[in-house]
Amino acid sequence: MQYSSSVDLGVSKEHVLPYVSDLSQYLLWMPLIHGVEPLGEGVWKVELRAKVGVFARSKQLTMVRTTQTDDRLVFERQEDDGRTHAPWTMEVALADTPHGCTVTIHLTYGGNLWTAGVLDKILAHQVDLGKKSLAELVAHSL
Repeated sequence: MQYSSSVDLGVSKEHVLPYVSDLSQYLLWMPLIHGVEPLGEGVWKVELRAKVGVFARSKQLTMVRTTQTDDRLVFERQEDDGRTHAPWTMEVALADTPHGCTVTIHLTYGGNLWTAGVLDKILAHQVDLGKKSLAELVAHSL
């Protein structure tokens, strides 16, 4: 599964960077993120959770920030239990605009937990809700 979504924000990318470079900050604006535990510099244990009616699906991942520049962040799943796991990658791209910046989130998932038809739509919906929350958060933090 691959999903990309963008949001235009009326603030500079330097203002947005603290909210997107630290996965602990995603608890403030991304409803898909149910829990985050920092494990070290640029490493987090993340719990993803989404509801489908009365049912909830959750997944725990160890995510590592593998790239960080002024305009691009990449987080990749890296488990240390010796087992093979489905890949998860999230890339966050920040681009200057005349009125602020655009944030684009690219999600790539190589497993089948979230891609059972309905679940991939719910995952996309959660990301879209997160975009709106991020816009509100950065607008109110000025």
